[in-house]
Amino acid sequence: MREITEQLRGCLQYIALQFIEQPDQAQLRVAELDSDHLSFRLIVAQPDVAQLIGRNGYTAGAIRSLLNAAAERKGVKVTLQINSHEEEQHRLAGLEAKEMIDED
Repeated sequence: MREITEQLRGCLQYIALQFIEQPDQAQLRVAELDSDHLSFRLIVAQPDVAQLIGRNGYTAGAIRSLLNAAAERKGVKVTLQINSHEEEQHRLAGLEAKEMIDED
């Protein structure tokens, strides 16, 4: 699975770099949800989120289609989330708050 993950990571990095203006701020996180399902989270600067999502979400849809096609050839399912750094910080803060509530 590691080899497939790296191939898909490379594919997504190549595609995303064609759209973003601030590649130095981009992060790509990958989680293996189970033996045949990967979750990719692309975290970029706020202006780059708009570039990657595109008008009416068409660019993001096309990126997801390409990623899914590449993954399907390898027998893997993938999901892709595109977030800004601010959205990611908000998401992490929410997770931390939930953990604190669950501990009580």
